[in-house]
Amino acid sequence: MIPEPVQALLQRGVVIPCPESTEIGNEVRPERVAPGVVIHSSSKILGEQTSIGPGCEIGSEQPATVENCQLGQRVALKGGYFSGATFLDDSNMGSGAHVRPGTLLEEEANGAHAVGFKQTLFFPFVTAGSLINFCDAFMAGGTSRKNHSEIGSSYIHFNFTPHQDKATPSLIGDVPHGVMLDQPPIFLGGQGGLIGPVRITYGTVIPAGVICRQDLLERGKLFAPAPPAFREPEAFAIGMYRGINRIVTNNVIYIGNLWALKAWYQFVRKRLMCTTPFGEAVYLGALGQLDTITAERVKRLKELADKMHLSLTKARSALAGVLPAVPYAQQQALIDQWPKMEAHLLQGPAPDTGKAPRDTFLAEWEKIGTGTTYLKAVGGLDAKARTAGTAWLQAIVDAVAGLWKNV
Repeated sequence: MIPEPVQALLQRGVVIPCPESTEIGNEVRPERVAPGVVIHSSSKILGEQTSIGPGCEIGSEQPATVENCQLGQRVALKGGYFSGATFLDDSNMGSGAHVRPGTLLEEEANGAHAVGFKQTLFFPFVTAGSLINFCDAFMAGGTSRKNHSEIGSSYIHFNFTPHQDKATPSLIGDVPHGVMLDQPPIFLGGQGGLIGPVRITYGTVIPAGVICRQDLLERGKLFAPAPPAFREPEAFAIGMYRGINRIVTNNVIYIGNLWALKAWYQFVRKRLMCTTPFGEAVYLGALGQLDTITAERVKRLKELADKMHLSLTKARSALAGVLPAVPYAQQQALIDQWPKMEAHLLQGPAPDTGKAPRDTFLAEWEKIGTGTTYLKAVGGLDAKARTAGTAWLQAIVDAVAGLWKNV
């Protein structure tokens, strides 16, 4: 006998080739699954917040579990586990995927088989190969599916440190320029990795097999470091940090980019996305992901700040109470500044931040009809609008990140 939740979807015109082997949670709202959606054998659709738009296909390569996810149009989740994530139009994931909350894939972004995402943001066209773990990172770049930013197979974003903290988000590209969909792609070669937190700019090429441990902020460069020289093992104390300026700076810039992207959704994307119930569900899902990621990043930075007391104590013991100004003044600065920083990072920028360039941009954006797609709309912007939009979003990033005073 076919369970009632499955029957409800069949009656709506959802295609379920093997209804006896398909699980639909009692909490799933039938009206949030579009007619014509295909759900293959042994797949599970769970969660009251799940929304699946027209043209989507679930489990075409192996069974898939979709739990409290929001899917736009023509999304393909080919197999694996997907929980608390949001997928915009024409994005897709191969079989064996493991996708957790805080994940937002924009239009035509994709991953091949056996890819793990959590707290992961991909702008349109970004492509991840196979056998990849890429959590706690943002990536943009590229202008089309044929000219896209790429993560090679067997790549890892290393997001946990020997000091046992996760203040490690990496910004590959950025929001203010990336939203214009006119930036050179970024290439991360296969069997390599990033040691977070790093910032990588547009046009960067990192060859296969390279582990990158530094910021790369000069455009159009090939990063090919010499093999590290042998060095004797040296003393290392877990919990005793050294310089933290770059770590904190990269974290607050990352959070600033999250606030800029939220403003972009609220002021720009909303009018194109909220024309249908499925589009609105994806819009709200995207905002929810950004709130989730922001809270996570502030939480992880707070954990780092809380570790500074122990770090200074260990350093005083190891150095007989005589602490050089660098790097330990940096750690004390984080202790002193953190309460104000935390409130500032959680609250976000003032509503009128970047108002003049924002209004200039929106005046042009409002001329675009709601019947067009987001990719075509952005592609049709002129140079004046692009410059204004980037200036507005950069003002948000700078306002959020500027509270941290380097030492």
